[in-house]
Amino acid sequence: MKKIAVYTSFMTDTYREKINKAAASAGFTADYYDSAQPTEALEANLEKYEIIYGHVPPALLKGAKSLRWLCSDFAGVEGYLDEAVWPHPDCLLSNSSGAYGPTIAEHIVMLALMLLRRMPEYLPALARQEWPYYAPIRSITGSHVVMLGTGDIGSNTARRMKALGASVTGVCRSGHAAEPAFDLVLPISELDGVLPKADLLVMALPATAETAGILTRERIDLLPPTAYVINVGRGAAIDQAALAEALQSRRLAGAALDVMVPEPLPADHPLWNCPNTIITPHISGNMSLGLTCDLDVEMFCRDLAHYANGEPLEHLVDRTRGY
Repeated sequence: MKKIAVYTSFMTDTYREKINKAAASAGFTADYYDSAQPTEALEANLEKYEIIYGHVPPALLKGAKSLRWLCSDFAGVEGYLDEAVWPHPDCLLSNSSGAYGPTIAEHIVMLALMLLRRMPEYLPALARQEWPYYAPIRSITGSHVVMLGTGDIGSNTARRMKALGASVTGVCRSGHAAEPAFDLVLPISELDGVLPKADLLVMALPATAETAGILTRERIDLLPPTAYVINVGRGAAIDQAALAEALQSRRLAGAALDVMVPEPLPADHPLWNCPNTIITPHISGNMSLGLTCDLDVEMFCRDLAHYANGEPLEHLVDRTRGY
């Protein structure tokens, strides 16, 4: 029997049963490794696996001599884009984009409401046992959301923002998106024209050469002083020094950042002390929500059937693009 290595931190008996059934149907057996534990056991057996499901450290991939397909259980796969890490140039890479949309979209909605309803001001006052009243507050209803990134996360967020009464403009590489919740979808070349109209700029971009530094100092200056910036994609997409300056000078209304450079954010970093700024430690996704794990396993099992039948993978990554 051909072999699959499952290298994750969220396996349960139910997931193992589901994967084992899918593996048997495809002519495979699966071995399980806890990614929270040392890698020695995986390294000792790595060369016999044709498929790996999980997030094996890229530095170990060269030892996977039989590898033909790596299915990352994460959506971000920037660690696997260097061709030098692969044992064979024809190895397939897929990701789990599609599993994280619901949980990250809920995180975005939470952050948007916290900013609009002035929670960064209320929470410190309440910690001091004060009883303040801050007015006015703002609403998602009637707000214009600029969604930079229209994939799984962007589409899930657009649906929720639309349901709460916002108008949503999507901005992406192609200028097209199938999601009907977007009122308008524009190519990145038109980003500068829409930034001055944003109440909320939400960033959900993968890490690619095209997205690095996309929110420049000049583009931050295009945002109105009433705008909030929310980033759940990658920290490298923002000129952090320019953002911190805009927040400190109250040139922007506030920000919520779940991704930064570096991570963890150093204690002396200026972003910690910016007004109306919410910092979360890269927890918008991960495997903390059961639904995310359910979807992740389901997607792998579905693509395993495609792989066994010689069919294209649903979540295949183009390593030259990064997604």
